[in-house]
Amino acid sequence: MKHIHQRLTSKLHLRAQRGNLRELHDQTTGIDFYSNDYLGFARSTALAGQLATRVEECSHLMGAGGARLIAGDSPIITQVEEFIAHQHRVQRALLLPSGFAANLSLFSTLPQRGDTIILDERVHHSVYQGCRLSHAKRWKFAHNDLQHLSDLLARSSGQVWIGVESLYSMDGDFAPLEGLVALAEKYGAALIVDEAHAIGVFGLGLLDEQNLQERVFASVVTYGKAMGLWGATILGSRTLANYLINYAGPLIYSTGIPDFHALAIEQAYRFLDQEGKNSRAELKAITDHFNTLDLPCLAAPESPIKPILFSDVAAMERASRDLKQQDIVCYGVRPPTVPSGRVCLRISLHAFNLRKETMALSTILKKHIYG
Repeated sequence: MKHIHQRLTSKLHLRAQRGNLRELHDQTTGIDFYSNDYLGFARSTALAGQLATRVEECSHLMGAGGARLIAGDSPIITQVEEFIAHQHRVQRALLLPSGFAANLSLFSTLPQRGDTIILDERVHHSVYQGCRLSHAKRWKFAHNDLQHLSDLLARSSGQVWIGVESLYSMDGDFAPLEGLVALAEKYGAALIVDEAHAIGVFGLGLLDEQNLQERVFASVVTYGKAMGLWGATILGSRTLANYLINYAGPLIYSTGIPDFHALAIEQAYRFLDQEGKNSRAELKAITDHFNTLDLPCLAAPESPIKPILFSDVAAMERASRDLKQQDIVCYGVRPPTVPSGRVCLRISLHAFNLRKETMALSTILKKHIYG
């Protein structure tokens, strides 16, 4: 085994030399400009209290004991899926343990040999991983470039599948959803939209907000970000759900989620209905304030994701260390998570952030950016 460990060590050493070595860290304390807890639900004592009450409704708090097709299904999970489908005005919702598992299920299972998958070049890595397991050919179109997508659609063959995010997790910009839907309908393509960073921040997501949910083939919503929990749901038709139950490996061969997991997700939707309007207003206020601070950021003004680009990893790390000394925590994004040349500090804004905190953040960033 020695030669194997030497090979692994060599690759890790090379990554360290390039400044791209990843490491696990304990949850960081400090002023939070790094988490995806956009609405503050993950730290909400009110939501936590409601979840504690829901525990009493659940007779079984432990693991499901098997995959959903064996021992891992229950009336509670079915009821929650029906509730979610009703909320999003779709025929069927299918719960999975994570957004990664959801995208892996869709893109590894649906496209067949002879089909064409066309992805926005900056779509989430889980989508690319799913495509690698498919026998379809895969193309990329320039980020949010409808003309490039149209050109590829005109040259495509077989059934075409389009994969995008509605709010891009590293760029903080929005997909041109109406244009994407129109192109998909024109060419008979199946549009799949990942709404991981839009759910909660924009109510039930940007598809719902723009009244496009019924015009896409499928979408994914996740609960580990603005909803403050974990897990994900695939939204679509009954036929889609039945197909995935029969063919999607991540669902077939994974242990089902516990009943309490499903009940917690249902309660998060109810809490979003109760508190979402106020939380979104607070998030909008701090986002509007950030937009006045004259920082070089190409994100959409309405987005809570504000990447600040740096010339290289070393410059980004110097800024990150300076912020940390002031108890301000941001997430530095480097290759291979982003392409070379797009090193950035990914600033995440939250409903609980204060103006004085964004001012302090801005002062330090400007020192590193402008000198």
